[in-house]
Amino acid sequence: MQAVAVGEPRAIAARVPWYIWSAVAAITCGVMGGVWDISWHESVGRDTFWTAPHILIYLGGILAGVTSGYLILAITYGRETYLADASVCIWGFRGPLGAFLCAWGAIAMITSAPFDNWWHNAYGLDVKILSPPHILLALGLVGIRFGTLVLILPALNRAYGESRVRLQALTYYALVFMFGLTVGIMQEMTFRNYMHGARFYLVMALTAPVWLGVTSRVLPQRWACTVVTAIYTFWHLLFIWILPLVPAEPKLGPVYFQVTHLVPPDFPLLLIVPGIACDLVRQRMTGSRPWTQALALGSTFLVAFLAAQWPFANFLMSPASRNWFFGTNYFPFFLPPTSDWARNVFTQVEQTTAQFWWRMALALAAAVATTRTGIAWGEWMHRLRR
Repeated sequence: MQAVAVGEPRAIAARVPWYIWSAVAAITCGVMGGVWDISWHESVGRDTFWTAPHILIYLGGILAGVTSGYLILAITYGRETYLADASVCIWGFRGPLGAFLCAWGAIAMITSAPFDNWWHNAYGLDVKILSPPHILLALGLVGIRFGTLVLILPALNRAYGESRVRLQALTYYALVFMFGLTVGIMQEMTFRNYMHGARFYLVMALTAPVWLGVTSRVLPQRWACTVVTAIYTFWHLLFIWILPLVPAEPKLGPVYFQVTHLVPPDFPLLLIVPGIACDLVRQRMTGSRPWTQALALGSTFLVAFLAAQWPFANFLMSPASRNWFFGTNYFPFFLPPTSDWARNVFTQVEQTTAQFWWRMALALAAAVATTRTGIAWGEWMHRLRR
């Protein structure tokens, strides 16, 4: 039976705390609003700040901020006394570490809102994901999503019975959104026309393996990495299939592609393949040293992902993929028809063979290093009690 925090009623430890459900709702708003907003920019263009996707994104930030702020103040001033021993003290305030992370993330998100509005008014249509206000917004989203994960894990370590099962499911949920955000923030470098370049695999090696490493330590299930990547794939597919059902048309020019419905994201990367491969490898490495595991899992990730995504990229470039299921027939209205993406040809990113293999070597080193980082983070999170 799991340990219960000092002063924590057993009835409380036997259910999922209210503040966790609120944090999960907040990150769900952020995910749905974020994908919807990118689709809005690609289908309609820069509209007023008060679009439905923006409201949904910032609603998630406000919800996380209000919930975390209340929780911190309630513990600090003695209203939630059963959590006092499961809290940390920062600047004289007490609360779970995850609540502070969510609060800081919410502040960053709210701060990015007027900054983003000013940016668009000053520079016009912004089709870049990595603009300064978007980076600040992304940091806020990271804070809230990571904070939610850090909120869940101490409760998981104190829970038992049915609530422990639910908290494990919510841990998967939070890990999927961290995984998706880390990969998605580099979206501009992972379009299908870049998939035969070493830079694409280097970018993926720098982003995805860290969360597979975390998953391998945080969740005890044998197929944990497979489940995380499968849920990520499922969510992505839902966006591809649902968003084109919503009518939309561009409000700005020039219009290179006639858009009549919301443009969905690209088909999900085949990260489920290295997810399965990493689970198979780690099941045979129980008790191995962390660096040994990182070397094996990082190498497995890169080899499995390369073996799956490289040939699949050929299919995505072919006419056979231009249908509602794979969604390669959708393009943003502002995409020039002369671009490699629109022409369905691969972009030559590396100029020489030597440059290609040098970047692939860097990708291998990055996959090992980020996996090791993920393992270390996972071990730390597995010990969380506050």
